[in-house]
Amino acid sequence: MAVLRLLTATLHPVPPIAERHAEHPTTRLLTIRHGESEWNAVGRWQGQADPPLTDAGMMQAVAAAEVLGTFDAVWASSLQRAANTAAIIAESLGVGPVQLHPGLMENAFGPWEGLTVAEIEAGWPGLLADNRRPEGAEQPAEVTARGLAALRAIAAENAGGEVLVITHAGLIRTLRRALDGSDLRFNNLGGCWFHVHADGRVVAGDPVDLVHPQNFGDTL
Repeated sequence: MAVLRLLTATLHPVPPIAERHAEHPTTRLLTIRHGESEWNAVGRWQGQADPPLTDAGMMQAVAAAEVLGTFDAVWASSLQRAANTAAIIAESLGVGPVQLHPGLMENAFGPWEGLTVAEIEAGWPGLLADNRRPEGAEQPAEVTARGLAALRAIAAENAGGEVLVITHAGLIRTLRRALDGSDLRFNNLGGCWFHVHADGRVVAGDPVDLVHPQNFGDTL
């Protein structure tokens, strides 16, 4: 647990968005799911609930840092499982401080947060299979709008650079569905590239897995 005490100083709130220029080069964002959390380990849907990383989740972050190159900046969701994953990686890479953006948070699942898949299916039969959400949950269009706004804001701060973004599987999956219709599943420390162009277009790129889930326990 000592690693978390060392990392808290690297977390800072999101800074103001820099003045936009008429033309920016393309910015590449490697957008990655956080390490295993305590609710991942027991199969509970998290949404915007805020359980911490497990020891395995911290080890995943350390292992991911060993296969990453350098980045111009590291950004993260303000939920602790993403922020602390980012802090561990940033500390190892010597890049920082980690900058937090609330637009990178996981989808809000309302009454499903804290439930298992079996409990959700029992209470809301068929909704998961149809990719629908219960009353009180954030809808995919809302998630897409805030997620794209966050990626564009990060690109504006790091125009033409390469940025590591630690966020959540549901957010990444929702953005890819909206951008290219793909429906990919992301393991802990898996994700994909997004390319933010000068005109604001966001294009989904190649998927990436930084660690093998079986090395640390298979999680949702």
